[in-house]
Amino acid sequence: MTLRLSEPSRLAASVQASLDGVEEALMLDDNRAASLVVGNYDQNIAHLERRLNVVAHVNGNAIVLRGAREAVDHARRVVESLYATVKRGKAVGPGDVDGAIEETALQRGLFPEKSEPDPEPVRAPGRENYAGFGHITTRKKGIVKARNAAQDSYLRVLARHELVFAEGPAGTGKTWLAVGHAVQLLEAGHVERLILSRPAVEAGEKIGFLPGDMREKVDPYLRPIYDALYDFMEGRIVERALQTGVIEVAPLAFMRGRTLSNALILLDEAQNSSSMQMKMFLTRLGEGSRMIITGDPTQVDLPPGQKSGFAEAISLLSEVEGIGHVKFGHQHVVRHDLVRRIVKAYEDQTNAGSR
Repeated sequence: MTLRLSEPSRLAASVQASLDGVEEALMLDDNRAASLVVGNYDQNIAHLERRLNVVAHVNGNAIVLRGAREAVDHARRVVESLYATVKRGKAVGPGDVDGAIEETALQRGLFPEKSEPDPEPVRAPGRENYAGFGHITTRKKGIVKARNAAQDSYLRVLARHELVFAEGPAGTGKTWLAVGHAVQLLEAGHVERLILSRPAVEAGEKIGFLPGDMREKVDPYLRPIYDALYDFMEGRIVERALQTGVIEVAPLAFMRGRTLSNALILLDEAQNSSSMQMKMFLTRLGEGSRMIITGDPTQVDLPPGQKSGFAEAISLLSEVEGIGHVKFGHQHVVRHDLVRRIVKAYEDQTNAGSR
């Protein structure tokens, strides 16, 4: 990637800088990669403009950025990051723009640019091996990097702890990253099987009797986990693993009495588990196993008056050694920018009502 500020741009930059901003031109060598960075109908660049409060003009493989000096510098680093991602053969979208914004901001904080580079790179204390956000790697998906600091912390907590609680609103990647981490451990041979569980509780409505065998009855409740599995594993491999028991689907109510060894156990939508169910589930952890429990405390579908075992367990076990806990907020939503605003609106209403 060649980055250069043309002479006309230098003149414009000096004029603009005397007012309230600067201008910088980025020339991307690869036209195809440049179009992928920009996105369909310039959606990635438009998202960059909204997030960083800059103005970006695209002309072929040239991108001109205008705005405050710090914002333009940040936008340039984001474009560089996206360009490098595209050159590695990865597609990028608005969510990747958000991730690049978060990561470049963190990198800037850890390793600030200097007018004269040091002979040897200076590393922040405790971050000597820092190489960007954490990631997971699977055969189908390749390298999947965290998109924000909360996801980065989540992946690092998953790597260090045998039992992890992840709480937060919809769209933050709690379940998706947990499934990716589980597949990574399975493919690396660190665990022998995956056990996926979820409380069989409808979201505010009764759907009645479901026909079929146990898997067919439980499948509708576990659809989000299946979707994530197919993202990280080939469909034929998932089906074979389900048939051979390498991947097991079990409703939470059927976990009692089991000892789960050498497995990765994932409990999704844990906010819909009762106190008794949560205690039962937590005590299933066997030798060589890991457990991930995800939930959104703001979307409890239990009958009125019944206490959620998820929130209770987080509070009760907060000081227990060996248990990790990650909390996401509306600012960490990566599903869609509109979802982020919707979640924030509901959070604001809840906070206003509690005052």
